[in-house]
Amino acid sequence: MKAQGLARLGRDAELRRIPGGDAVINLSLAFSYGKKSDDGKRATQWVEASLFGKRAEALAPYLLKGGLVVAYLDDVHIETYQGKHGEGHKLVGRINEIELAGGREAPATQSAPVANPVYEPLPAPVDVSNFDTMDSDIPF
Repeated sequence: MKAQGLARLGRDAELRRIPGGDAVINLSLAFSYGKKSDDGKRATQWVEASLFGKRAEALAPYLLKGGLVVAYLDDVHIETYQGKHGEGHKLVGRINEIELAGGREAPATQSAPVANPVYEPLPAPVDVSNFDTMDSDIPF
């Protein structure tokens, strides 16, 4: 099954490597749907999704909790797991395409501190009162 839509990220992306060396990030995507209830909130469907390869490496710093993305998912299915309260179910999928749609920005990279420039005094002014003493070899 395939799915697509606007989702909010539930946590920051964490880049890791699978045994073959490829990069992978897992994302928690919150898709809102339906009409607002009496309390003004919409129902939310959480999907655990994975993004692989160079795209995962490049986008990981920008996929931060609270950010908005448009995600195109393939292989969407329900998985069963054992939790501390017994058996649970979750919706999972593989991200085929993802677009940043707004929200949070990537953290600014720490750059080296800029040293204060050293100011040197200007040379003493040249006396131009007597042009006859100037060199005539100047080409202009």
